[in-house]
Amino acid sequence: MNKRLIYITAASVEEAAKIGRMLVEERLAACANLLGRIGSIYWWEGKLQEEEEAALIVKTTEALVDRVVERVKQAHSYACPCVVALSIEGGNPDFLDWIRLETD
Repeated sequence: MNKRLIYITAASVEEAAKIGRMLVEERLAACANLLGRIGSIYWWEGKLQEEEEAALIVKTTEALVDRVVERVKQAHSYACPCVVALSIEGGNPDFLDWIRLETD
């Protein structure tokens, strides 16, 4: 089963922690890493924005990506949250097995 990292941004560290906790409690992710405050520069509704956000990375399986995206969209304060899945191409086999075990 293929593993994925999902990168998510949130309006605050508190919101990122809430989303990460929810995903782990619901067994949609084996782990959530809060990366803390980040600076973001982006276009939104035709205007250049500069904001402080928080970043979150969760570890899950390919089979759960769509469910993770839907749960994040339901819980998130943004109308269009950043939720992107990245393939894990290799790594510690024991750790990758752990992701599978914790999300079954």
